[in-house]
Amino acid sequence: MQMRHVTCPVAALLGAALSFLPGCGSTMSSNPSPIEAQSQSSTSQQAAEAWKRARVGDRVTYAFSATQGPTPGAADAARTLDGQLTLEVVSVQQPWVYVRVAFTDAAGNPLTQTRLAQDLVVPVRSDMTRSLDVPRPGQVTAERPSFSGRNWEATRYVSDQRPVDGPLRTRVYANDSALLYLTRGLLEASTESAGFRTPGGIKLSLREFQEGSTEASAPAPALERPLGPGAYYDRKVDMAPTHEVLRVCFTAERGYILRAEGPLGTGSDPCADFSNAEPESLEEVVMGLPWEALVSGEWPPSRDGARGTFTVGDRNVPSITDQRTEDLEGTQHVFMDTYAAEPWAPGLAGLPYEARFQSLSSGSERVGPGGQRESAGGSRIVQWGPWLGGQP
Repeated sequence: MQMRHVTCPVAALLGAALSFLPGCGSTMSSNPSPIEAQSQSSTSQQAAEAWKRARVGDRVTYAFSATQGPTPGAADAARTLDGQLTLEVVSVQQPWVYVRVAFTDAAGNPLTQTRLAQDLVVPVRSDMTRSLDVPRPGQVTAERPSFSGRNWEATRYVSDQRPVDGPLRTRVYANDSALLYLTRGLLEASTESAGFRTPGGIKLSLREFQEGSTEASAPAPALERPLGPGAYYDRKVDMAPTHEVLRVCFTAERGYILRAEGPLGTGSDPCADFSNAEPESLEEVVMGLPWEALVSGEWPPSRDGARGTFTVGDRNVPSITDQRTEDLEGTQHVFMDTYAAEPWAPGLAGLPYEARFQSLSSGSERVGPGGQRESAGGSRIVQWGPWLGGQP
């Protein structure tokens, strides 16, 4: 099968992320009509079925631009982050489709932001263990925009939560999502923050897509840097009255990520049951990462802490421990947080993305008379790794 490759200039997309060709406007509604709901269901079904036909080399690339600030009346400057987001099928081992998620600059070079500096792997099931039909919220308008060198029959969804200090969210999805099944047909998206006085948001638009080949094949990649699906981590919590180990486990099905969390030692394993997990679409999760990287700032949160080594079993991770003292109701407390000095260090192989950018351990101590300290509780990551291919 021949590879199909189409593209359009990045500069034009970044400069006009919300521009469309004139479309065929329809009556807008905040609650989808039966016809609109049927159309959503049909589009979702197309994307879901396309996962069964996934090919190595299937790819979509988006241009994104995130901005935060300046704060009205303040002297701070706006911060921006521009780049490209690519999702590409790198292996198909039915029922699992392995997707690589990469963030780069316009030239294809890795971004300097630590949170976005490495590719992530996302195994996605092409079959389904439960219903994952999640309606798209917002007012609905039919349009015919132009992206990646072609016109698309599409639907725009606008959800405006600004009156209650929420965001203005706009999503544009192709009605026929088969070519863009990796992101359920997403053509364009924007989120504008509101409230808390500091403006900001992120815009994303389709730059190119490519169909892979049925003849291409590749082995499943190692889950060294998982976004989440296929991996887990355990955190031991010792904070009265809670003394237990909590497991956080991830999977993905047909473009949706599922996250389950629960205590171990109760005869059940969160990795074995995602029936109650709230689904979140893959495109929403990965689209949020540049915004999170922008607003969270540099990593680690503190560079002035004590350097050391965080050890779990035979894993040794370079770390930084930040310590601060606070007076709570007349009693002095010392708070300690330990972070990975390098969140992509080999010692963290297999750790889901969210845990790499949290504290590896945290705790507090009460300071008594004479300076004697007494533990007031804390938590610590005690195990992690891939579960795909066998339960941990």
